[in-house]
Amino acid sequence: MKYSKATNYALHTMVFLIALPKGSTIGVQSLAEMQGLSPTYLSKILTKLAKGGLIESTPGVKGGYKVSKAKDKISFLDVIKTVEGESNLFSCSMDHKEGCMIENVMIEAEQSMKEDLANRFLVDIANKMDEKSMNHIKSKAN
Repeated sequence: MKYSKATNYALHTMVFLIALPKGSTIGVQSLAEMQGLSPTYLSKILTKLAKGGLIESTPGVKGGYKVSKAKDKISFLDVIKTVEGESNLFSCSMDHKEGCMIENVMIEAEQSMKEDLANRFLVDIANKMDEKSMNHIKSKAN
């Protein structure tokens, strides 16, 4: 199983945003530079995160992005669902009249993974960042 690169970048972006000092924002250019991405590509990811209610943007010279909900409430699953959607990873290609036992096992395993990801929070990663990384993020903040 593999998540898209967009999910990878979204998770990293969210950790950076969670690590920002309270009341600070950071621009798309800075976020893109920190990850070696084009600002255009990252803007598409940021749009999904904003539509999903995880972040908000502030216009203007001192504007940028910041987390829009309680930092300690944002789970890995919140970000994954926002970027990837909510469809199942596995779908049986066979036409079973009474359901597919293989699909049932796969859906059960996926549900366990979702429950685990729902109970893992990005703030825990942000809290483990080293001082050098934190200072780098703070230097980019508005």
